[in-house]
Amino acid sequence: MPKLLQKRWHGYQSVWAFALLLLLVIFISVYNWALGLIGLVLVFVLAFIMLKSERKFRNDLLTYVTDLTYRVKRVEGEAVSRLPFGIILYSEDRTVEWHNRFISGVFNRNTVVNQSLQDLLPQLSQLSRKEPDQPVTMTEVSVNDRFYRLTLVPDERLIYFQDITEFAILRERYDNERLALGIVMLDNLDEASQGMDDQQRSALIARMTTMLTDWAKQYRVYLRRLSSERYLMMLDYKALQEMEQSRFVILDEVREMTADLKVPMTLSIGLAFGTEHISELGELAQSSLDMALGRGGDQAAVKAGQRLSFYGGKSNAVEKRTRVRARVIAHALRDLMQESDRVIIMGHRMPDMDVIGASIGVMKAADLYKVEAHIVLEGSNPGIDRLMERINQDEPLARRFITPELAMEMMTEHTLLIVVDTHKGSMTIEPRIVERARRVVVVDHHRRGEEFINDAVLVYLEPYASSACELVTELLQYIHEKVQLSQLEATALLAGITVDTKHFALHTGSRTFEAAGFLRRSGADTVMVQRILKEDLQEYIEKAEIIKHARMIYNHIALAVTEPNRKLPQLLIAQVADTLLNMTNVLASFVISERTDGLIGISARSLGGMNVQVVMERLGGGGHLTNAAAQLEGTQAEAEEKLLAVLESIEKEEGLFE
Repeated sequence: MPKLLQKRWHGYQSVWAFALLLLLVIFISVYNWALGLIGLVLVFVLAFIMLKSERKFRNDLLTYVTDLTYRVKRVEGEAVSRLPFGIILYSEDRTVEWHNRFISGVFNRNTVVNQSLQDLLPQLSQLSRKEPDQPVTMTEVSVNDRFYRLTLVPDERLIYFQDITEFAILRERYDNERLALGIVMLDNLDEASQGMDDQQRSALIARMTTMLTDWAKQYRVYLRRLSSERYLMMLDYKALQEMEQSRFVILDEVREMTADLKVPMTLSIGLAFGTEHISELGELAQSSLDMALGRGGDQAAVKAGQRLSFYGGKSNAVEKRTRVRARVIAHALRDLMQESDRVIIMGHRMPDMDVIGASIGVMKAADLYKVEAHIVLEGSNPGIDRLMERINQDEPLARRFITPELAMEMMTEHTLLIVVDTHKGSMTIEPRIVERARRVVVVDHHRRGEEFINDAVLVYLEPYASSACELVTELLQYIHEKVQLSQLEATALLAGITVDTKHFALHTGSRTFEAAGFLRRSGADTVMVQRILKEDLQEYIEKAEIIKHARMIYNHIALAVTEPNRKLPQLLIAQVADTLLNMTNVLASFVISERTDGLIGISARSLGGMNVQVVMERLGGGGHLTNAAAQLEGTQAEAEEKLLAVLESIEKEEGLFE
């Protein structure tokens, strides 16, 4: 019995009371012994009654406690067995030693004793192991179409099961019903309908609207037409997931439906999901649409939280027949130059002919308005060596090339930075210059990637263009009334176009030849271009050695992997990919080799039937539909394994070839 109950008189107060009574009896006996005797008898009787009552209380209390203990022990097992949550005790080898009745209902078995946790709950193969810094772990599992929250206590080898099916269903319903916004745009309505009268144009738009409306109904999407070429979409996340699973088949359907037109119609779709505020969703949807358009159109861009996914993009960007945008950009660039104290021009790392030619063209535009301009260049490489030799012979032009360190020193608040042939700050020769510049202009022809110089004051990004030199040549025709290029300047621009079009064989449009014609009229020397682009005999032998080890995969893809520890310049790797593309039955080519900087370079080429940009993006690179590349760390074998895994994944998802 607890001492608290045994000493409930608190300091023997009753004993002192009886002692006082005895003193009183003795005092009375002095005066009257008869009364004293009677009082003494009464005190003893009272003491006897109290002692007997105390003994009875203790016996009754002991009996009660004993009976209660017996009852608790008797129902303890039944109570634990009937708890509204599950308990599993497992052994060191992770087999079930004991469980309550709730667990039987979870697994629809009378008992799971001696069963392995790995068999019962494969999800716990790692979580059931004891982690010193994580004594308690919580996770969710699904068993027989019901959801449970598991609390693991590895120290005690104990698992608690809590049924959260209703909560999980409610959470899933909440996630599926969250709002997503999208914008659909007809990429090339003006180009496709050129030459049509109003009735034919209206009929074309009506066909497109009908197809889009049927597609929207199929996925429970609210579609609202905003203009002749733009639509607003409102849908839930579940519908968005279904669209992604279908890989936006509407893109192919629209292109095939309008295949009889001279310029088939294509769609661009921008979708956003993952924020609580509708205004932010709208901004993200527009940003996704800009991303899809910047990559050439005919594709869908989905921004869901931190995930950005692209679908489609199987066709080349449609060349714009109007030059209005080029004229507007030229005038805006002219104003920016005139407001600047100097112009710094910079391209991507390991610059090629396109970077040098475009940079010289932009510098010429600044010279027309007497604005100091310089080109950032660090070192040289085999791809531009011959051109730089020609430039170094022209001392005034050679002095305009400066190092990144000098460019950093020359930068002021009023300096204009023009980035050519790339839109990714991390890929420029010196990313710190981009970070420091207050005003940045981007002139690029690559399909837009996830990384972008977002704070640029002017962006001229046209994926239909063959090269940055083509874009700069068009700008020069509008930026000043009288543009007079020197022979070397015009030749550098023409060399950039020639290299990027593989001697006008790939990715060319009517505007490409118009730009080349303008440069030829300005004095471009085609013979000098050929001399600049001549191949070295030793390099040709090295290319032949690489091609000798090429093999065919997926029937129409040529894959070449160089020998280990053999470092090659990026230009040579790209040239091998171009050469492989000329072989019979080769629709795409990939070349893997270690570069001179220690990275593993992958160059990818195609004839348009396969989107190599998507392949390279999954490896961290980018580029065009027909021309892309990536740089990886590691070994060539690891890079080859990653490339084959990506190709296999794309083949399963949507097929490698259009």
